[in-house]
Amino acid sequence: MFMHFILLVSYSLTFLCTHQVSSFDPSCTEFPVFTPSALVVKYGDPANVTCDVCQKDCRGDSFGLETPVGEVRQNGTTMIWTVDRLTEWDTYLICYYNTDDGDQCTSTVDITIYQPPESVSISFVNHTGMMFENQQYTLQCSVQNVAPVQSLTVTFYRGNTALGHLQANSEHKKPVNETFTLNITPSREHDGAQYWCETKLELGPPTSQRPPVVTSEKLPAIVHYGPELKEPPNPDVITITEGDTLHLNCSSVGNPSPSYTWTLPTNSPSYSGSVLTIKSVGFEHEGQYICTVSNTVGTVTKEFNIDVQGECCQILPGKRVTEVQSQYYFTN
Repeated sequence: MFMHFILLVSYSLTFLCTHQVSSFDPSCTEFPVFTPSALVVKYGDPANVTCDVCQKDCRGDSFGLETPVGEVRQNGTTMIWTVDRLTEWDTYLICYYNTDDGDQCTSTVDITIYQPPESVSISFVNHTGMMFENQQYTLQCSVQNVAPVQSLTVTFYRGNTALGHLQANSEHKKPVNETFTLNITPSREHDGAQYWCETKLELGPPTSQRPPVVTSEKLPAIVHYGPELKEPPNPDVITITEGDTLHLNCSSVGNPSPSYTWTLPTNSPSYSGSVLTIKSVGFEHEGQYICTVSNTVGTVTKEFNIDVQGECCQILPGKRVTEVQSQYYFTN
């Protein structure tokens, strides 16, 4: 009997985290069978399992089920284990019988006790406030009190787009805190996007329920970038007829919103909008207009060179102008 006890203790200390495992012994013609073959139980929930010890080799009381928790009942050669609240992280079940030769035939069952994270949060590592385009930042997903951590998958998201999947490289049966990080390089298209992380316990096929999922709060991103002109560059000279309306478009995008400063020809009034409009152009409006667009990230400029011509003096292609009696005429 003492030898049987030593063997049972040895099995409990070397319990394998696989599905039902039977010890190999050539004298064993059969092994105990657990139903179900594996258990997945939330910490604190009830659990039960049955073990059919043997079909033909059992003798008298030379069989049983070894476990540190719960209650074991016997019905013929079937052992029934139940527990009202499973709170022992190192729970094991060993079902056995002894042969006539004094050998012991045993099976164990895989028991996964899990606990979804108590909390999941997301933040930036060593950074607060706005971000700048094309610079690298590190997202951090902090997971509190989860088990088993080796079954946890963490996914980082930007909006509905998955950015990466990470798993822990440590193995613990009991709840632990774990931190996962992911590097990102935001662009202007990501301004206003929301970053978040999702944790999922992948517990394997023994459980019929969906994997427990816990998500973090949403972390809004503010991405700053320098001004960029909406309109293409202008030709070297913009020719306009006296009296026509002139529009000079310097519209830009940027974050924060850019400001505009215009450098105008001599004696022209100052202006600070994105589009400069002169309803009726005169010769006094000729010259160079420089638009400077700025924000806290950068500055761009756009130049406009304006040439004003009289309505009667526009030169048509292939023509030259001759003045007769104060009138302008086009001649070949």
